Amino acid sequence: MDKKIYLTKSGEEELKKEYDVLLKVKRPVVLDRVSQARNMGDLSENAEYTAARDELAFIDGRMDELEELLKRVTIIEDHSRNGSSKIVQLGSMIIVDRNSKKEEFTLVGEWEADPLRKKISYESPLGKALLGKSVGESIEVSAPAGKIIYKIISVH
Repeated sequence: MDKKIYLTKSGEEELKKEYDVLLKVKRPVVLDRVSQARNMGDLSENAEYTAARDELAFIDGRMDELEELLKRVTIIEDHSRNGSSKIVQLGSMIIVDRNSKKEEFTLVGEWEADPLRKKISYESPLGKALLGKSVGESIEVSAPAGKIIYKIISVH
């Protein structure tokens, strides 16, 4: 059974946009390079032909991967429009207190996770600890520096 791919609507749109750029922009350019390099003669010693073929194989592989991902996408409901929720779930924006400092995270699927933008995977240690918890609860997460305690302040 194929594993579901959880994405927000904007995450799905980003993958579709990447696919379109590969299909309509990058792939035709590389196909043209392959064709031009093929016309240069001896393919066994033609570095440009080899490089263009490798790039084409990479683009085709990524397009296949994106097609497969997009077939398995389950859209995460945007809970922020519904006001405050009490329970952390996929798509929730969570504000926590860690050592008297407030931190904000959005819980997303693994393909959309981006720690620099405070988007954490529901499969990460912090994501797993937050999932299903309520406002006011504290969670403990093991980290290389030791155990970190987070208190959930709000869920949107």
